[in-house]
Amino acid sequence: MSENQINIPHKGWYYGWTIVLSAALLTMITVGMRMSIGPFVIPMSEGLGISRSALSTVIAFGMLIYGVGMPVAGFCVNRLGTRKTLIIGAIIVAISLVITVYTTNQWLFALSYGGLLSFGLAFTSPVAFTQLISSWFIAKRTMALLFLSTGSMAGIAVMTPVFNTLIQSFSWEITLLGYAGIFAILTLIVAFAVVRGTPPENGDLKTDNEIKIYQEKLALRKAKMKGKNYTLRQVFSTRPFWLLCIGIFACGFSMNLLGTHAVPMLVDHGFPKNISAFGVSLIGLTAVFSTMMLGRLSTKIEHRLLLMAIYFVRGIAFFILVIVISPWELYTIAIIGGLVWAGNMGISSGMLADIYGVKLVGMLYGFAFIGHQIGGTLSTWLGGFAYETYGTHYISFWMAGILLLIGAIASYYLPSRENYEASIAKIS
Repeated sequence: MSENQINIPHKGWYYGWTIVLSAALLTMITVGMRMSIGPFVIPMSEGLGISRSALSTVIAFGMLIYGVGMPVAGFCVNRLGTRKTLIIGAIIVAISLVITVYTTNQWLFALSYGGLLSFGLAFTSPVAFTQLISSWFIAKRTMALLFLSTGSMAGIAVMTPVFNTLIQSFSWEITLLGYAGIFAILTLIVAFAVVRGTPPENGDLKTDNEIKIYQEKLALRKAKMKGKNYTLRQVFSTRPFWLLCIGIFACGFSMNLLGTHAVPMLVDHGFPKNISAFGVSLIGLTAVFSTMMLGRLSTKIEHRLLLMAIYFVRGIAFFILVIVISPWELYTIAIIGGLVWAGNMGISSGMLADIYGVKLVGMLYGFAFIGHQIGGTLSTWLGGFAYETYGTHYISFWMAGILLLIGAIASYYLPSRENYEASIAKIS
C-alpha cells in the first residue's frame, strides 16, 4: 500500500496516536544506542586495545555526525517520505554495526562506529517522524510531539541497564549484533505497517468550531504568503527560528554535560558511585512521566511560556547540582530537574511546524539539532578541560546554567500562539 494513498476518517481511535506510539518506541532504541554508550566503554576499549580517551574522541565525533545527519534526514523525509528514510536508516545502521564488530582496523572502527552508525541513527531519530506527526495533528500537535520525545527519555532510562546486562551475559560484540537485528526488524515493521502519509483533511480536529478557526488561520496564512511556501533562506532570516535555536543549543550543552560529567563530578564531591549513578538516572526516569504531563499542559498553556519555564528551572537546577552535599538533596534536585529535563524539543518542533508550516519542519528540526550537537560536543570537552586545568566542575556546570537562563530569556521573546501568523516573513 502506498504511503500517500491512505485517508482514514477521524472516528474512534485516531490513527495518528498509533504513529506516535510506534515512533516513540523506535526513538527509544535509536536514542538509547546514542545516549547509553557507557556500558560499552570499558569492554570495548579493552577488547579493541584502545585507550578510553581515544574511544571518547570517537564518541564525540559521533555526536557531531549525528547532528550533521539530522538535516540530511529531514531533507530525505521531505523528498522521499518517512518510509524510505527509515529504510535507509535501517540499512546504514545494520551495515555499520557489522563492520564495527568484525573490523580489526582502528580507523575503520572509528568511521563505522563513530561516523556511519551515528549518521544512520539520524535517519530513525525523531526528525524522521516530526513532519509526519505534524501533518497528522493540528489541535494536539505539540502534545503529540512531546509524547514522541518520551521515547528519548525512555531510551536513556531503559537501554543503559539492558545493554549492561547483555554485555555482562554475552559480550559487547554479540550485544551490538543482536541490537542490529532487532533494530532492523522493528524499523522495517514501523516503515511498512505503521507509516501512513495522508491524514484526514482536518487532522485531529473534532468540532465544527475547531475546523472553522483552523480554516480561517489557514486562509490568513495563505494570504500573507501569497499562496507560496517558505524557503529555507527565508526561514533563516526570521527571528523565531534563531530564538528557538538558542534554547536548543543550551539544551544540547546541558544534556550532554550531565550525561558525560555528572557522575564523575558527584564522585569527586564525595558521593558513592551507586548514589551518583542513581541520582543521574532519576532525572531520566522522572522525565519519562513529566514529558506526558507537559504534553497535557501544552494544550492549555502558551508554548513560549512553557519553554521559558523549562529552561529557567533546568538552569537553576544546574547551579544547585554542584553544591548538593547529601543524597536527599541530590535526589530532590534530580526529581526537580527531571520534571523539566525533556519537553523543550517537542515544544520547539511543534512551534516550528505551527509558524513555518509542516512541509519544512523536518529539515528545520534537523538544522536546529546541529546546534544541539555542537553544544553537546563543547560541553563534553569543557567538562574535562576545565576540571583538569582548574580543578573544579563549577565552570562547566554553571556555564550550562547561564546558557539555559539565556535560553529562557530567548523563549520569552518568541511569538505567542495567536501571533504566529503575524510573525510570518514577507515573500518578495
